[in-house]
Amino acid sequence: MSDRSAMSEERKGSGTPDLLYLLQGADDFSRFVFPDSEALFKSLARRQTPHTLFITCADSRVSPEMITQTRPGELFVCRNIGNIVPAYGEMLGGVSAVVEYAVLALNVRQIVICGHSDCGAMKGLASGATIADEMPTVHAWLRNAEAARSVVMARKLEEERIVQAMVEENIRLQLTHLRTHPAVAGHLALGKLQVQGWVYDIGRGKVSVFDEADGKFESLEEARLRMLRKEAR
Repeated sequence: MSDRSAMSEERKGSGTPDLLYLLQGADDFSRFVFPDSEALFKSLARRQTPHTLFITCADSRVSPEMITQTRPGELFVCRNIGNIVPAYGEMLGGVSAVVEYAVLALNVRQIVICGHSDCGAMKGLASGATIADEMPTVHAWLRNAEAARSVVMARKLEEERIVQAMVEENIRLQLTHLRTHPAVAGHLALGKLQVQGWVYDIGRGKVSVFDEADGKFESLEEARLRMLRKEAR
């Protein structure tokens, strides 16, 4: 058995994942993964030039680099509960700073807001459950998605469709919020930036894309054809 195989077996047999499990993973990376991409990491050691700001949920099942099949240095990632972007001035903080830095300092060319199926934040918001007492910070944060809930509830949908509708409506809302940020508005006006909304289906491994012109989500194939036609004009 090779050293790498032995190391992987040792990690698998470590029982419940804990800090030792993570340290073993970091050691595996240093010894086995890093050498295969050493030139790439050396090129990234002093500067980054990501092409995309990828805003997504903190959910552990969502892996931006895996979903997009990108390498280190390509995505500038911002993760939070519910893939939320507060409207500019409403709640200036980490997300607003990330957006501003990505656009003005890193000159990203694209911003993607990616929601996902079975989103716990959207489940909580859709159910109207009172979480203010147990999780007041989460409760306050989710106010930035309250308009999405109002829209979905006004449609009187069947119960099994509500959460997915919330996920999609939240993407529409957060794209609207994103455009209120001065850095984004300026670069959009200059044609230096594109924004797009995605929904990732965890169980199917599929991404759907929001077509703002038609106001609906479409398959990857449909989105690619639409964008190719637009470029050909």
